[in-house]
Amino acid sequence: MAGGDLININPNALNSTIEFLTAMVTPTLLISATGSLVLSTSTRLGRVVDRARELETRLSDLITVEDKTTIPLYEKRLDTVVKLLDKVTTRSRILQKALSAFYFGLNFFILTSVTIAAAAFFTTYRWLPIPIGIIGIMFLFWGGVQMVRETRLATATINAEMDFTWTLAKTVAPREIISRYTKMIDENLEKTKD
Repeated sequence: MAGGDLININPNALNSTIEFLTAMVTPTLLISATGSLVLSTSTRLGRVVDRARELETRLSDLITVEDKTTIPLYEKRLDTVVKLLDKVTTRSRILQKALSAFYFGLNFFILTSVTIAAAAFFTTYRWLPIPIGIIGIMFLFWGGVQMVRETRLATATINAEMDFTWTLAKTVAPREIISRYTKMIDENLEKTKD
C-alpha cells in the first residue's frame, strides 16, 4: 500500500456515506424530541390522575357528611368539586390522546430510521422513508394540538378553583381582611384596564 492511497479517497463513496449519516441523524433528533414529549405528557397525566383521585376523595367526604349546614357554602362547594372533577376527567382523556399520538409518532420515526438503512441497500426504496417520516410528523402535530387543548382546560380548571376559593374567603373571613384584599383586587383590575 503506497502512502498516496491513504490520501486519495473516493469522493463518491465519501459523499454517499455522509449523505447516509446525515439522513440517519434527522429521525434520531425527532425520536429524542418525541421522547421528551412522551415523558412530560406522562408526568402531566400522572398529576391529573392524582388530582382526580383527590377530588373524588373530597366529593366522597362532602356527600357523606352528616350535618351539611356546618360546611360553609356546602352546595357551591359540592357543585365546584363536581365541575372540577369533570374538567380533570376531560383533561385526562385529552392527555391520553396526546400520549398515544406521541407514541405513534415515535414509532414512525424509528421506522423512518429503519427504512433509511434499508434504502441504503435497496436503492429502489429510497423514497420510502419520506412518507413514513411525514406520517410521524403528523402524529407529532396532532399530539401538540391535544396538548394545547389540555393546557387551556388546565387554565380553566385553575381559574374555577380560584374563583371558588375567593368566594369562600369572602364568606368566612373577617370583613376587615376581605375589604383590604377586595381593594387590592379592584386596584389591579383598574391597572389592567389601562
